[in-house]
Amino acid sequence: MATVVNWQYSGATGVADPIYSPLASDPGLRDLLELFAATLPQRLQNLERLADEGDWEGLRRQAHQLKGAAGSYGFAPLSVTAAQLETIARQNPDPEKIRQLLDQLRDLASRVTTESPGI
Repeated sequence: MATVVNWQYSGATGVADPIYSPLASDPGLRDLLELFAATLPQRLQNLERLADEGDWEGLRRQAHQLKGAAGSYGFAPLSVTAAQLETIARQNPDPEKIRQLLDQLRDLASRVTTESPGI
């Protein structure tokens, strides 16, 4: 069963394209993709908690883990944004920029689907 992480999208039009993994067509990876998608809400909650606490090193580590996992599972847009968050947390923790990146991650995560394109 394919998982679509169904959070609300807050864009102006209310419509956003899903983010597909190129690995979704591999039946052997389907369970891993679904597990990754299912853990996204908790991962984002952890990132937000760390940001709220001002734990920049913890935020950097968690962003690094998300960057790697998202990239490994083929969700490049999520990986790129997590990498930006990792860099900001490491080099110059700016709470406003961090909040913007967390908002972007929340939007991207809401669009992640484990379905194959065209299904």
